Amino acid sequence: MQSTISNTTHLLEGFIEGLNSRRPAVFNIYSVCQPEHGVADNASFHQSKLAVESRAYPLFKFNPDAGVTFNECVDLSGNPSLEDDWPSYTLHYGETECQQSSVDIPMTFADFALTEGRFRKHFRKAPHDTWNDSMIPLHEYLKLDNGDREERFPYILAVDGKKRLSRVMVSEQLVKATEERRNLWRQLKSLSGDEQVVDIAKVEQQARVDMAQKLTSSLLALASGGGNINDFTQALSAAPNQAASSDTAGAQAPCVDYEPVWIDTPECTSCDECIEINPKIFAYDDHKHAYIVDARAGTFKDIVRAAEKCTAGAIHPGTPFNRNEKDIDKLMQRAAKYN
Repeated sequence: MQSTISNTTHLLEGFIEGLNSRRPAVFNIYSVCQPEHGVADNASFHQSKLAVESRAYPLFKFNPDAGVTFNECVDLSGNPSLEDDWPSYTLHYGETECQQSSVDIPMTFADFALTEGRFRKHFRKAPHDTWNDSMIPLHEYLKLDNGDREERFPYILAVDGKKRLSRVMVSEQLVKATEERRNLWRQLKSLSGDEQVVDIAKVEQQARVDMAQKLTSSLLALASGGGNINDFTQALSAAPNQAASSDTAGAQAPCVDYEPVWIDTPECTSCDECIEINPKIFAYDDHKHAYIVDARAGTFKDIVRAAEKCTAGAIHPGTPFNRNEKDIDKLMQRAAKYN
């Protein structure tokens, strides 16, 4: 198990599973060394949280008893934004209340490094009058090929002591370190099966079935006199478009009995548990009561974990959108008591 003190549930679950196993267990826990890392004495919890969010230290479990393949044995649950290279957060800036503004940016390894004194030599603040089009956000720079990176200068955004938005230039060494952390995260996802794999044959078959059904219904309508030639022509023209769109939607089509997660919003106690698990599924309204943003923006496991940790018992998981999710039968049993 690899975990941190900021993810208490993940940490305790890992200890229990490891100590109950008949196999040798290895526990690798992130520990902040305040003097060496250059952080405040009371920042251990916060710094551990940043280490997870920036992919500097991903949460990880490997349990050989869970199955035979790596896909079955590896568990990355607890990490934020599993489907993305980097989680995102909101950076607020503005010297006065009238100038308050915000911007959503990714939490990269470089953003984490900026908070620790040991990496200070890898950053340089760019004066505002030096900003130019050759500068590029680090997360966008990493998407470029080596040839396209020439004469481009990566930076991350930060806020200075006066709440002014700043560009901080990043050294080449730290760019490579950030890229290495991103690549490691992608490797872990490929081992755990969290990389979405599309069954092309299944998508094509589903597209053919949908196309045949649409054409058949149009022909029957024409034969019975209830339709017209324009409807039939539209069905023909829509068929190729439907086949193309099925590449993304066909692989995870919802089941007939799909019931999305829902919340008794007035019962919410603003405990932050669900938001910390997946802020793309859950969010707060103006009264700081939780509501569902997008039930399909994460895994069913995220939803079940949120229901289990909700102090008000206000989250009702419903049924999974993707029945092919790992350990789905066990998750549905856990969800049943909250529906």
